[in-house]
Amino acid sequence: MKMDLTNMISNGTEETQVPEQKLTKEEYAAKKQQEREEVWAEVDSQAQGVFQDGERLKGFLDFMAECNTQRTPNLLLIYGQHPDFKVVRSYERWREEHRSVKAGEHGITYMISTEYEKDGEMRRGYTIGKGFDISQMSGKPLEERPQRSLTELVGAVLKDQSVRVQIEDNLPDKVQAQYNPRYRTIYIRNGMSEVTTFHALNRELACAALDQHTGTYSRQKVSAQAYCAAYVIAKRYGVDVTGFNLERIAQMQEYGKKDPQELRNFLNDIRQASYTIRNHVERNFGAKEQEFTIDEFAIADPIKTPESKTEKPSGKEKKTKTQPER
Repeated sequence: MKMDLTNMISNGTEETQVPEQKLTKEEYAAKKQQEREEVWAEVDSQAQGVFQDGERLKGFLDFMAECNTQRTPNLLLIYGQHPDFKVVRSYERWREEHRSVKAGEHGITYMISTEYEKDGEMRRGYTIGKGFDISQMSGKPLEERPQRSLTELVGAVLKDQSVRVQIEDNLPDKVQAQYNPRYRTIYIRNGMSEVTTFHALNRELACAALDQHTGTYSRQKVSAQAYCAAYVIAKRYGVDVTGFNLERIAQMQEYGKKDPQELRNFLNDIRQASYTIRNHVERNFGAKEQEFTIDEFAIADPIKTPESKTEKPSGKEKKTKTQPER
């Protein structure tokens, strides 16, 4: 039997670590701090660039729709380096799945989540490392996402929702649907086109996802983010998005001239809301129908004793012998 050493010996295909000069503790800390500052500067630059116009915002939201779940800084870093990447993970994560880096492939700058102990408590942080796309790794490629009809998509969105959805015939003109935080209910107009219904429903579900239930919810503060989240969901599942006007969103963000932290927070809201809906939909599509299997712990029939047997009736009437009451 031939032995395959592919996953046991790297042959230098992953990012090899170049030996560094011995640094003092202070020098090492300063170097890492500079590295982080440079990466965050790139993240902020990308956040500003995303909002320069509607087309650039569209490009980023299209990327968000296709990319695997990531923190907002990583979404911006990946998009700035390889907008065609779809599933990016650290080398260690891929190795856990028994995948190795293909010869000649190189990683991209990536924030890797870490856990560490401080003052007796486990805390979460990150290190700056390398990320690799699934296209750079050995093994089976991604399976194509199944095409779903709008009826199937709406059904998956509505199934087992934590927010109540109610048809409302008396909504004001030009109001397609609206989330009411007091009753945690989405009121939606009936009889709209399938596409409009899908978009309006997801927009309001995004509003609900951004409601922190602290009494401070404001539709005005989240409506633009929810609008973008509805766009992301539509792009992910191949629904027509020609009705969206992303130029207006870029304009509201002053074409990227706002503070980068504010822009990142805006994108993080889109990410959070769209991931909430996306995870719900994909969980419902992944749930298998109830299957009937032999029950290992089936309840046996009562054991019949002479006292409990039914006697044959005599005459026309049927009489059953019963146990005397205790």
